[in-house]
Amino acid sequence: MVFLRYNPRHEIMQDTPMRQVWKPSVTVATIVPRDGKFLLVEEQTTDGLCINQPAGHLECGEAPADGAVREALEETAYQVRVNAFLGAYLSRYRSSRTGEDVTYLRLAFVGEVVGHVPEQPLDEGIVRALWLAPDEISATRERHRSPLVWQCVQDYLAGRQLPLEAVYTHPSVLNGV
Repeated sequence: MVFLRYNPRHEIMQDTPMRQVWKPSVTVATIVPRDGKFLLVEEQTTDGLCINQPAGHLECGEAPADGAVREALEETAYQVRVNAFLGAYLSRYRSSRTGEDVTYLRLAFVGEVVGHVPEQPLDEGIVRALWLAPDEISATRERHRSPLVWQCVQDYLAGRQLPLEAVYTHPSVLNGV
C-alpha cells in the first residue's frame, strides 16, 4: 500500500507505508464558572485521587458539545449548557505506576449551570463535585489529572472564548457507525 502526503509546497508526494498510526484519545471537557469559582471533580485514578474538570471520552455518534454536556451531568450531577468553545488542547499522559502512555486531544467548552439532579449517580471513580476558586485550583496543581486543568482555567480567565460554530460536526458523525 502506498500513502500520499503533502509537502510544504502542497504537492502530492508518495510515502512509504506507516508502521503505526498515531491516534490520540479525544476527550471533551466543560469549564463551568460560577460566583468566582469553577466546577471540578475529585476522582479516583490509577495515580491516586485527582482533580479535573468534568471531562471524558467523546462517544461514537456524538457531537463534541453534546459530549461535554453529557460528561458534566455524569460526573457532577449538574446540568450545563455550553455557550462557547474554549479551545483544542493536546497533552501526553505517562503513568509512572502502570507505564500507560496516551496522548489526549481535549476539546474544551465553556458552560453554565442550568440545573441540578441530586439523585443522579456519579460516574465510577468520581468521589465528588466541588467548586474551587482559581487560587485554590492553582494551589492543587500536583493533584490535577492533567496539565490541561490549569491551562483551561487560565485561558478562560484570559478571556478566550470562541463561538460554538468553531467546532463543526458533519451529520455523518451523528448517524453512528
